[in-house]
Parts: sequence; C-alpha cells; structure tokens
Amino acid sequence: MNPKSGLQQYFNFSEFLQGQEETIQHILSGRDVVVIMPTGSGKSLCYQLSAMLLEGVTVIISPLIALMKDQVDGLIKKKLPATFINSALSFPEMTERMEGLQRGLYKLVYVSPERFRNRQFLDIFNRLHVSLMAIDEAHCISQWGHDFRPDYLRLKQIVEQLPQTRIMALTATATPDVRSDIIKQLGLGEETRKEPEVLVYGFARPNLRLEVSRIPTHTDKLERVLKALKKSQTGIIYCSTRKQTDRVYQQLKGLNQACVVYHGGLDDLERKRVQDAFMGGEIPVVVATNAFGMGIDRSDLRFVIHWDIPGSIEAYYQEIGRAGRDGKDGLCELLYNYADVRTQEFFIQGANPTRAEIEATWNTVRRQCLHQPVTRSISSWTEEISMIRNNMTTRTILGILDRTGCIQREKEPGEKVYTTSIGPETDIARLETEFPALTEKRHRDERKLKSLLKYVNTSRCRHAYILNYFGEHNEISGCSSCDRCCPSQGDPVREPTVDEWDIIQKILSCVVRMQGRFGCARIVQVLLGSRAKLVLERKLDQLSTHGILKGYKEGPLKKIIDALIKDGCIQISDGEYPLAEITARGKNVMWKKETPLIAWPETQGKTESTIIEKANEKISSTLYDPELYIQLKAWRANKAREENVSAFVIMHDRTLKAISVVCPETLAALETIKGIRPSKVIKYGDDILEVIDAWTH
Repeated sequence: MNPKSGLQQYFNFSEFLQGQEETIQHILSGRDVVVIMPTGSGKSLCYQLSAMLLEGVTVIISPLIALMKDQVDGLIKKKLPATFINSALSFPEMTERMEGLQRGLYKLVYVSPERFRNRQFLDIFNRLHVSLMAIDEAHCISQWGHDFRPDYLRLKQIVEQLPQTRIMALTATATPDVRSDIIKQLGLGEETRKEPEVLVYGFARPNLRLEVSRIPTHTDKLERVLKALKKSQTGIIYCSTRKQTDRVYQQLKGLNQACVVYHGGLDDLERKRVQDAFMGGEIPVVVATNAFGMGIDRSDLRFVIHWDIPGSIEAYYQEIGRAGRDGKDGLCELLYNYADVRTQEFFIQGANPTRAEIEATWNTVRRQCLHQPVTRSISSWTEEISMIRNNMTTRTILGILDRTGCIQREKEPGEKVYTTSIGPETDIARLETEFPALTEKRHRDERKLKSLLKYVNTSRCRHAYILNYFGEHNEISGCSSCDRCCPSQGDPVREPTVDEWDIIQKILSCVVRMQGRFGCARIVQVLLGSRAKLVLERKLDQLSTHGILKGYKEGPLKKIIDALIKDGCIQISDGEYPLAEITARGKNVMWKKETPLIAWPETQGKTESTIIEKANEKISSTLYDPELYIQLKAWRANKAREENVSAFVIMHDRTLKAISVVCPETLAALETIKGIRPSKVIKYGDDILEVIDAWTH
C-alpha cells in the first residue's frame, strides 16, 4: 500500500502536511531519518502511518506518560492496534500488555526511555520483530539540547542490537549542533548503518505575534496577563518555578479568572485531571511550569505568555509553538525583568554541579548503598548531603552517577522514589572522563541563556532572529507580526511632544554620563533618584542626572528606553551583562539634530495600578502568599530585636501582606505600596528585596 492510500484508510486524511510524505517514503525505502518539524506540524503521523505500512512492530520512545496515553487513546479511536507500557500501569495491566505484545496484538507500542532498564521488558523486546523505532522529542538525547534526559543515552546500545530496524528521530527544536549530536548519540551512520536523511522543515510561524515587554514588578506582569485574558480567552502562562506558578494561579483565581495550575509538584492523578480539563476545553487558561506542554495539542490557544524568561531559545520556541495551531493569530509575549535572569542562572548551577558536589554525593551514596540497595526520594538524599542545597543539583548528580555506571537506579511504580544500588564502576576515577564534558555543557547552557537575552534586546525582527538561530538564514528584513517590526496599536509611533522631548533628552543625557558601564535597569534607578545600595556604592547618586525624572513611573520609563533602543538611539552590548551606550544617532537626538519616532506609552501619567490598589484595599487569603508573609514577619522580628522596638514600629502586618501580594523586585516598586514611606525604603528596602529574592528561589 502506498502512503497516500494508507493516509486515507487509516487516518481519513486526503492530503499530507509539509514533510510528512517525504519522511514516510524514506522510512519505507529502509533509510534512517532525523526529522526537524515545528510544533503542531504533524510529526506523530510520520511514525504512526509508517507503522501501519511496515511489517512487525513499531516502538515509540516518548518522554511523557501523559503524551503516550493521549496518542494511544487517539489511535484506539481509529481502531488501530496500539498500546503503551509505563509505570502508571498496575502490575496486572502491565503483564497483560506484555503478553499481548508477545502474541502480536499491537502494531505500535509506546514506552519511555527508562523502560529499557527493565529486564522483563528487554527480554520480550529482544524477541520482537521491530521494524521501526521512533524516538520522539529526540533533542532529549543531546546534552546540548534544552531538555536533556540521561536515559535517552541508553538508546544507542539498543540501536546497535537492531541493525535492520529503521530509526526515526523527531524533534521540533534542534539547532545544527543538536542535530549532529542526536546522530552521534544514536550511532546513526556508523558501522553498517547508512548516513541518515536529515529533513528540516520551516520554523517560520508568521501567525504568531512575538512581543517582549519590559515589566518592572509582578503587579505590572499581572496587569499584562489580565489585558491578554480580556482580549483572548484561551492560553498558557509559563512561570519558571512551582512557587511562582502557584502564586500567579492564586492571584488569577482571587480575581475570579477560570484557570488551573500545573507543575511537577502535583501528584499523577492531579496532573492528569488538570491536563484533561484543559485539553477538553473545560478550562480556558493554565498556569504552568515547563513540565506542561509536550504533546499538548489544543488548536484554539490564542496566547502563550512567559511570566519569567525561559533558559534558551529552544525552550522558548517550543513553548510558544503551542499557540495558534489552527493557523489563526496567537500572541506570544515575554514579560521581561532582568531580575528574573537570576532564576535561570540558578537553574544552570543546578543542572551543572561542581566536581566537589559530585564527589560529595558519590561518597554519601556509596556509603549508604554499599551493602544493600536503598529506596528513597531525591529530597531525602539532598538532606543527607551537607554540600548540596537543592534537589535539582542532587537529581543531576544522581543521573551522572547512574549514566557512568557508578550506581544503578530504578523508579518505583507510582512513587516519586528510586531504589539505588552500587553499580559495576565503583571507582571515582570513572568520572574523570565526564568532567571536561560537564564543563563544556555549563558553558553551552550559559551561551544559550545569553542568546535568549540577545533575543530580548534585539532591535531587528524577532522572527528573523529565531529563524537564524535555528540555522535558517532567512533574509527577512521585517514582518508584520513582532513588536520590533510592527509596534502594537496601543503604543503608536509618532514624533515626541515638547514635554516628551524633555524626557528623551534627560534619558539620553543620563546614558552619556553613565559611560556605557551599566545596564538599563541601573539607568532607570539613577533617573528615578534611587538610593539603592549599588547606586550609592558606585557613587551614581552624585551624577547630575540622579533623580532628574523622580516621580515618573518606572514601567513607562522602561518602555521609553526600550523604544529608544529600537529607534537606534541607544545600543545594548552582547556581553553577559548587557550594557547600554548612546549611539551617534542618540547624540543627534539629544541635541535635537534628529527626531526620533518612537512608540510612546499610553500610561505615562499613571499612578498606582489597579492590582496594587486591590492589594492595599483588600488582602484576601487567596491573594497574599502565606509563606512569603511568614518570612517577612521573621525578618521584621529580627529587625525589631536589633533596634529594640516593637514589631509594628518596623512595619504593620497589613503592609507585609501587601508586599507579599505585589512581590516587588525594585525599590521603586516597593515604594508604591501603601504604608511604605521613602524613609522606610531607604532604611529597609534592600533587606526586603533580599527576603523576596530568597523566597523566589
């Protein structure tokens, strides 16, 4: 049967989408393929239809249990013989499916890469006639990918045992380096295998409007979210941490917004309930970490908002790709605050442990597991190792020890615990070959974050930036769907008024006086007259422009600076810490020799925001964060003891609750909260921001 006939018979489609037919033809001819297709472009049909057209069984390696179930449910509805085998099944269910696999009842079987640790499954797998092995989300096999999964590295051994089996590796996000690493890690093109066909299809998504908004506070971020919700009913709000996800969810829920929350801290049943409710259209909005997304195929999503910056262009592109799958317009807005970069730097540290941390963990695990296997959670190991301060670092190190053979781990079904035993390689010297690669991985992760920051600060077309990043050197010079090429209608591009000229000249004058040694955030602080610790330490309060725009609002001021960057008056460096410097055009504008055309913010005269007013007037249990409130109270108690005064003299409970609602990230934002006088900001501001920063991490 040819692919076109199979498409109609098995899936009731009359036409292929771009790349599908070519991919299937290569597989039918016996070639291995590496397929790079955008999110939502129909990658799964490539291996599903191939499976039905080939003899034997197709094994699909998939990283998520929920993704397996959704795809299998869809295939069963089409009366296609498919199943999945994973840890979510009970022992009787798993036994029944394994026996069915041996009897030839299935053409497609979905498993996770971890399944190849199981001896019983391997025994059955080795007796099967596997005609095709499809590796979904194949970037997970690359240490240079954005979602590296160590268990994927075992697949090379499996591929080596199946010289006649065709291999299909698929992903939506892979740079040329990652593509090469996928091929290397799978051993494609080695020994008896021919070089694979590498098929790359367009990354362009012109129906997605790409925007980056510089947002000073969490309150302002919430207002941007509410603005998007008013215009578009369905979408995803991504946050970097579970804590932030819960907080945003509680705020939206407190404002009567229908939404659900999703992150790795929920149990399996709750995650399934949330995903089913969202996918079934019962709930229009989900607030989630990046744990939510793989396999999400809801075509009517009108927006994807990033509350915090992601760690890479790959992760960002994959996440925004969930919007507008029906071909209609979708908003993809990144709410940027440089303070959020610290969270990603924290993640990089957790994903790239030091040699000392690895050795300390190994010594502890070896001592505990020397005589018998130990079953315990990641957090339990973290508590045991004094040098390790977070579960992310522990999880990374245990993965490294497992991969190098120092330990062997098996996840207990339905539990968030692993049984760990000592592996065949018990010499720490076995790790020596790992350290250079780990160092290189840290450097790559840091470069990825820098590339994301360059995307934030770019003055050219955002779509062109992303295409070029993925190796599509497109000559796009402008588009109609990004904020750089086509500013939003709310902020029209025009010549400045007399009063606005004065503001522009003051901003550019400040940039000149800071001599290209500071970033935009510090420039804003100087213009507003901040007395933050770093401003005083660097003697920036002595500049003639210090406080020259005192009383102006931080958010609109940042927007004007961003507009001046786009207009070419200010340029941003590409270093680790982007620095701002005036350009030749900027000098001419400052001297009124040239006229800027910028999008002037509509809210420049705005006082307190709606959300801040609500926070001050009505602090409800659903809006303020109890944990942050407790930490602020602990700080206040210590400060009261130091100054030998009553706690309320430092700050009232109502003020601390308001702080925990707004969660300010700057002194200027802190000053907008009712009950915080300028003298309090000067005296306690830095301490409060440190408490908030520690809570965020």
